[in-house]
Amino acid sequence: MKLPRTSAEQWAVLAAVVDRGGFAQAARSLHRSQSAVSYAVARLQESLGVPLLSLQGRKAVLTAHGETLLRRARPLLQDLHTLEDLAHSLQRGWESHLKLVVDVAFPRERLLQIVSELGAACPQTQLELSDAVLSGAEEAITSRSADVVVTSRVPAGHLGDLLLEVPFIAIAHPDHALFRLQHPLTAADLAHHTQVVVQDSGRLTPRDEGWLGAERRFTVSSMEASLAMVTAGLAFAWLPDHLVSAAIAAGAARALPLTSGATRQVALSLVLVHAPVAGPAAREAARSFFRHRPAPPATR
Repeated sequence: MKLPRTSAEQWAVLAAVVDRGGFAQAARSLHRSQSAVSYAVARLQESLGVPLLSLQGRKAVLTAHGETLLRRARPLLQDLHTLEDLAHSLQRGWESHLKLVVDVAFPRERLLQIVSELGAACPQTQLELSDAVLSGAEEAITSRSADVVVTSRVPAGHLGDLLLEVPFIAIAHPDHALFRLQHPLTAADLAHHTQVVVQDSGRLTPRDEGWLGAERRFTVSSMEASLAMVTAGLAFAWLPDHLVSAAIAAGAARALPLTSGATRQVALSLVLVHAPVAGPAAREAARSFFRHRPAPPATR
């Protein structure tokens, strides 16, 4: 068997130089000296016999050959990370730590039942539960910073399984001025009133979904704060039916009579982030989420 002339470490260093935009930046991210980074790339180019990088000003840019070769190398690097994760998983048995990131639209009562089940099933595993809004769940997947994620959008390159669809209802306080218009409401009617929206918890590519471009809006950090704004008569909002049903029943909120879009369906999917090497606690978490899916509607 012929041994390769290049190493995974050299390819990883090259990827860091390209992703970070230069040798100095790559050195900082890899916690190495700049000379060590330069040496690794130089040895890689020497072993291959083709130039991989060219300098444009202070930025290192891939050559055409470098782009082709690094594109092939990246899946190999990911496979090595997966292999190392698998070895770690086999060594530790049940995970000592399990991170769940769950979209805030997921019904809270169901989530508490799931957490209770996990506490009993894997008592030695420390559970970390984080809420996510919009792109926050996607970032937990792409950054691989969580183990199990419930998200409204599955990022490209990842697989997810549908858990449930959550209806969002447009609501306002019964005394809100919108109810005095005495006709089915349009987007133009809503645009003249204050809307309350929940801030995206993502940092890289935040989304502004659900906002109609009202003249004024309040931005809050949670669904509960949004509901409080609505029941105080300060704004209208789209909120999950499971969150607002009690307020509607108590007369503190009322569904808006929209010509269209009064109800929106938000599909939530579960992603097992480290699926090939997921430990028993992560897999038990996935099973628990699916056990608590709502029953499908009966067919006649």
